[in-house]
Amino acid sequence: MKKNLTGSVILLLLISLSCKEKEIAFSAFNGFTQGTTYSITYENPDNNISPEELQLMVESVLYNFDMSLSLYRDSSIVSKINRNEHAVPDSFFLDVFSKSKEVWELTGGAFDITVGPLVKAYGFGPDESRDFRESDRDSLLALVGMEKVDIIDGMLVKTDPRVSLDFNAIAQGYSVDVIARFFDGLGLTRYLIEIGGEVRVRGDRNGRDWRIGIDRPEDNNMISGQELQAIINMKDRSLATTGNYRKFYIENGIKYSHTIDPETGYPARNQLLSATILAGDAATADGVATACMVMGKDKTIEFLSDHPGFEGFLIYSDDSGNFRTWISESLKKNISETN
Repeated sequence: MKKNLTGSVILLLLISLSCKEKEIAFSAFNGFTQGTTYSITYENPDNNISPEELQLMVESVLYNFDMSLSLYRDSSIVSKINRNEHAVPDSFFLDVFSKSKEVWELTGGAFDITVGPLVKAYGFGPDESRDFRESDRDSLLALVGMEKVDIIDGMLVKTDPRVSLDFNAIAQGYSVDVIARFFDGLGLTRYLIEIGGEVRVRGDRNGRDWRIGIDRPEDNNMISGQELQAIINMKDRSLATTGNYRKFYIENGIKYSHTIDPETGYPARNQLLSATILAGDAATADGVATACMVMGKDKTIEFLSDHPGFEGFLIYSDDSGNFRTWISESLKKNISETN
């Protein structure tokens, strides 16, 4: 379920240098975190918080987040738990575990953080070593399922010590929510937070909605914003996109995507190329977008129809290999396709 690290969503509306814009006093900064980039824009009417000061605070929060949930840090809480070492889950871990279980139930198991052993076997783990063998599939699948893990008295309990967790399909979205809560605590009321392509916006920008670009899901479209499929207008909403066009490899003529189907144990293979989900919080949007890539186009459309609290923009290939799109009815007024 590991997602691409470059992200597939970009901020289109950059800070204007006009006098009117200066009066409104938006500030911005960007940097690197979790093996990807982040960008933040926020209203700073009285220049109470300088971008430099706020960036230091944000990066401190993100460092603590990484030390809880990142598989790319050997000393993180999740890394220690996966190795069955003693580690006490902190508030980040407990919160995202609870959210992961919620999304697992919501999607009928299409989203599952216990796919860790499969993700590693296919070479999408931190060490990128590929050792998947067909003969191992059943034994690996036996370690998958949220019913195999639980929080009891504040500690993670496994039914089998070989079970391991992989939060990568929800962690970036959750980190956006963490920073949003931090900003709310500072009294900031208009902002855009983007980490690895996952986005949360509050308020508007100069009386206009924030504008977010969705990349065209082509295998050679490796740079965010290089070729857009659509632009979405947003206010007080979160957005996450996942797809199979950046994080994959081809071996013996077969394309292996980073999104693993927890039911079959194979990388998801269907007509769906990219799923963008809008929700109230970025963690839920992130997890549901991953589940959509597992479910495929038809089941995703059915899911979104049954859950009107979400909005979706799907890009898929038809039987002739042509790009096609599907848009939730309520989203149509806030999206413009560029192709």
